[in-house]
Amino acid sequence: MSFKKDEMLIMPAVDIKNGKCVQLVQGEPGSEMVELENPELVAKHWEDLGARNIHIIDLDGTINGIASFDIIKKILKEISVPIQLGGGIRSLDYARQLLDLDIERLIIGTMGIQHPETITELSEEYGSERIMISLDSKDNKVVIKGWQEKIDKSPIELSSEFKEHGAGSILFTNVDVEGLLGGFYTNPVVELKKSVDIPIVYSGGITTIDDIKKLNESRVEGIVIGSALYKNKIDLTEALKYQKRVI
Repeated sequence: MSFKKDEMLIMPAVDIKNGKCVQLVQGEPGSEMVELENPELVAKHWEDLGARNIHIIDLDGTINGIASFDIIKKILKEISVPIQLGGGIRSLDYARQLLDLDIERLIIGTMGIQHPETITELSEEYGSERIMISLDSKDNKVVIKGWQEKIDKSPIELSSEFKEHGAGSILFTNVDVEGLLGGFYTNPVVELKKSVDIPIVYSGGITTIDDIKKLNESRVEGIVIGSALYKNKIDLTEALKYQKRVI
């Protein structure tokens, strides 16, 4: 589902680890606050509640380099809404394998940042709207390799570069607040939104309906909600009321 100027797409997160749907605290292995069997049925649950797009992260691919390809195919078979998918995409061949499954948007992080030409190649081959660059931020510096390695550039510094390389959208995750259920920092989102004119999806720390209202006002094109849904801090049906852009 393409991004629209008059709405903020709200996407539930389904993170895959050891064959389960999990939620980690700041991406740290072993910090699972949620573990649910059958990720494909979890995704179907969110679709049944009205989600029009599901956000899938393959943590096994990210952490261990072992892709959860069979589970990804199960999810695609179980649901009818589009998905955006990231995690552990370390080669062009695997990226193409996923895109050929008819995944709507592929989220590329470390590979794209270390080898920007891969973003250009994939966007030329599949269309830029299907290629999303992941800019994960810690202390206002981009982190890669499952948030374990920091590079000396900020998300704003990289955002325009990746538009030039062909990325059709940006996933911006603030690792400083990810998984903590303590809200998010408004300023980094607003400043990034001002810096580039391609769609931005925000993730990290979204905990209340008020957070969703603030993000709607920030004009981002989409948000990802994870832990707050699983810990019943946010009701998805209520959240979806704010998918329409606040004027």
